[in-house]
Amino acid sequence: MPDSAPRAGVATHCPYCALQCGTRLGHGPRGAVVEPSDFPVNDGSLCQKGWTAPTLLDVPDRLRRPLVRGADGRLAPADWDTALDTVAARLGRIRDEHGPDALAVFGGGGLTNEKAYLLGKFARLALGTSQIDYNGRFCMSSAAAAGNAAFGLDRGLPFPVADLDAADTILLAGANPAETMPPLMRHLRKADLIVIDPRRTKTAERAALHLQPVPGTDLALALGLLHIAVSDGWCDKEYVQERTTGFDAAWRRAVTWWPERVEQVTGVPVAEQRAAVELLGEARRAYVLTGRGAEQHSKGADTAAAFINLALALGLPGVAGSGYGCLTGQGNGQGGREHGQKADQLPGYRMITDPEARAHVARVWGTTPDALPGPGRSAYELLDALGTEGGPRALLVFGSNPLVSAPRSAHVADRLAALDLLVVADFVPSETARTADVVLPVAQWAEEEGTLTNLEGRVLRRRRLLPPPPGVRTDLEVLHGLAVRLGEPSHRYPTAPRQVFEELRRASRGGRADYSGISYERLDAGEALHWPCPEGPDGRPHPGTPRLFLDGFATPDGRARFAEVDHRDPAETPDADHPLYATTGRVLAHYQSGAQTRRVPALNDAAPGPFVEIHPDTAERAGLREGATARVTSARGTTIARVRLVGSLRTDTVFLPFHHPGTGRANLITSTALDPRSGMPEFKVCAVRIEPGTDAT
Repeated sequence: MPDSAPRAGVATHCPYCALQCGTRLGHGPRGAVVEPSDFPVNDGSLCQKGWTAPTLLDVPDRLRRPLVRGADGRLAPADWDTALDTVAARLGRIRDEHGPDALAVFGGGGLTNEKAYLLGKFARLALGTSQIDYNGRFCMSSAAAAGNAAFGLDRGLPFPVADLDAADTILLAGANPAETMPPLMRHLRKADLIVIDPRRTKTAERAALHLQPVPGTDLALALGLLHIAVSDGWCDKEYVQERTTGFDAAWRRAVTWWPERVEQVTGVPVAEQRAAVELLGEARRAYVLTGRGAEQHSKGADTAAAFINLALALGLPGVAGSGYGCLTGQGNGQGGREHGQKADQLPGYRMITDPEARAHVARVWGTTPDALPGPGRSAYELLDALGTEGGPRALLVFGSNPLVSAPRSAHVADRLAALDLLVVADFVPSETARTADVVLPVAQWAEEEGTLTNLEGRVLRRRRLLPPPPGVRTDLEVLHGLAVRLGEPSHRYPTAPRQVFEELRRASRGGRADYSGISYERLDAGEALHWPCPEGPDGRPHPGTPRLFLDGFATPDGRARFAEVDHRDPAETPDADHPLYATTGRVLAHYQSGAQTRRVPALNDAAPGPFVEIHPDTAERAGLREGATARVTSARGTTIARVRLVGSLRTDTVFLPFHHPGTGRANLITSTALDPRSGMPEFKVCAVRIEPGTDAT
């Protein structure tokens, strides 16, 4: 059956997080209906977001026609030719007057592999710009930098999720899967959980041991755990000698982080530090997993590296039944960073500065290496440069809502307003879309074909249940239409996902993320294919690689690298004017900027507006009570939220979810300090004060 034909029912995957739970979509009396499948990561279960996902397909304010802002300043409906002609003409004028880097593209970790691939190609060929990055920079970049340095390869989980079922002990550093990806908890039921989090989250409530550090001190804690592992005899010396390098330099840093010093810095008692290491050391099968809580810092890459150091010292990575991994967040957060929408990368997880990588991709694209631009700005740096002297003057946004999701969001709003042209492709009028000069209505998850790559590196098929509404196009069709208008040959930008994937296979061949042995035919036949999956030289199909590093790491000598890292304070610490730490995160009912979930009544009713968690003693000192309106202020701005009293929270810390718009945006206050290795903003810690407010939105 051709890709374009609707089906009575299709096997596909949830549109939300990187678990990519297996589902079956069908037609019910009132529209699309969903039920879980026995896919290994969810094993017949779904979270509330997954169950309500079909509601997204016909939300009342679904975008169904292009919108173009007129001379009166209002967005008005237009036909597709008018909208695309307008965009192409204005892009062309800006490029002619200011050069190709005056044009920029901002992508998303929810785009399919095909869309991420073609978006990167479009930016570098049709626009000729180096200025492309994506919101995954705010999600996985720190763990990716650490994983590449340690193992020579970045794949969220280098083993199948189901392997966690047999674990004895699992350390979760800065992860709250009970709320962010509930079906994962089915795989953590048998293990003793060690949870590192300043909050007593739903996950921490299930833990055998909860370590509650001062925000921004995870790196010091990881160094201290390594110190105990070595000094108390839990280090696997044979593994370290045979399978790693760099231990001595890493130990020189960790040796100064004795338990009592760690307790002074982090607030985690010595006894709890030792108990955590003993649980890991005594386990036959143990895992160390990191999440955004440990990674969204100005030292996030070093923090992830420190937890990798701990895992290496215990002899876990590359051993069947044990390991290190990071819990990828967005639906295609893994595949989205592998195929070219990241500022420094080309398809196949190739680096754009590598001459061989440039030559390979140029051959596939039918151009010369010199025609490809070099690396551009990382995500926040790109947003910060918009409309400035020497910065981009036009921005195309696909699959992202930076007006809510970016740090210091009021400043980002100013930068977006300073552009000569803002174009947003979306299926709902997100906060960013409402400020655009041109809005392009595009298809969503159940209306398109494609592939995604989940957190365990497994490539999955997204299948179409029904066609897009009349007047709506796919992102691939949008890119094709713009590219042709900008003078590109039509054949260079296919609109059929299968055709794009065939080209992606060729472009990724030989890269770190090699998809060349994967095909729609193999996926449709039900094969479980984890990358790397190279095309066999003898024509025989490669089985894929569900478990990495069992025979050696992806480094030149096959050894994993310890990292020489040391703790440093966050960019901001509390002072007299801002005496508290603020940290941000997700809640069960919502996802990312909330542009989708806030439109689902059942989800919005469960979490209808912004709130701030605060310890009762801290609230009393600030003159606040349960349900009161509070103003939370940092050096960058103020957000308004309702008070929730939480007795298990640290008295020096407040927590805000980042899903809400308007004056309730948590990212009005977050720090723009960036990790020098990954470009990750410091979302997880900033200095604030809290006081009574007058209104909440």
